[in-house]
Amino acid sequence: MPRSYVREARKRVGPKKARIRPVIERLAAEHADAAIALTFANPLELLVSVMLSAQTTDVNVNRVTERLFAKYRWPEDYLAVPQEELERDIFATGFYRQKAKALRATMAMLLEEFDGRVPRRLEDLVRLPGVARKTANVVAAELGDAQGIVVDTHVRRLSQRLGLTKQEDPVKIERDLQRLVPRERWGLFPHLLIWHGRRVCIARAPRCEDCVVNDLCPSSRV
Repeated sequence: MPRSYVREARKRVGPKKARIRPVIERLAAEHADAAIALTFANPLELLVSVMLSAQTTDVNVNRVTERLFAKYRWPEDYLAVPQEELERDIFATGFYRQKAKALRATMAMLLEEFDGRVPRRLEDLVRLPGVARKTANVVAAELGDAQGIVVDTHVRRLSQRLGLTKQEDPVKIERDLQRLVPRERWGLFPHLLIWHGRRVCIARAPRCEDCVVNDLCPSSRV
C-alpha cells in the first residue's frame, strides 16, 4: 500500500489515542460474547489447556481435555504415569512429545515451588517450562489479573490494520497496545480482536462493509 495512501487514511480516521476507546466500545457491543474458547473448570485446567493449544485449534483441545481432565486432576497425576502414556493422552493436539515433556516439568515446578498451585504473577508464570509470555498473559487474564495484553495472529493483524501499531514483533506490539488500551480492558481487548478477526475482519477477505469500526480504521475499504 503506498505510503501516501496510508498517511491520508490516518488523517481521515484521526489519532489512535482518540480512536481506541470508541473502537473498544463498539467491538464490545458487537461481540458481547467474546471470551476464551477453551473449556476449563479451575486454574490448573486453564494452564494445561493453554499449553496444549499451541499449533492447534481450541475445538481440538477441548475434545482432548474432556477426557484428559477426568484422568488428571492434580499436578501429581501428570507425574504418576509414564511420559509415553501422557503423550498418548494428548496425541491429537500435535507436538505431543514436547507438550508432554513441558507439562510434566511444569507440574514438577508447581509442586516444588508453588505448593501445587498455579501462580498468578506473570513473572512466576513465565518461569514454568513451556510457558512463554503469550501463554502467561492468557492465564493471568483469565484468572482475573491481566498483567499484559495477549498478542496472537488475530491481535497482531487487526492492531496493524487499525493503525494501532507498526510493529511485527509480538513483544513490541504488546508494548504499543499497553500504552493505548486502558488497563481495565487489557483482558478483554484481545478477545474482541480475535472474535472480530474470525467473524468480520477476515485475513484474506475483510468484510469492511459489515464492520462497526470501518470509519475508525485506516485500512477500511468502505
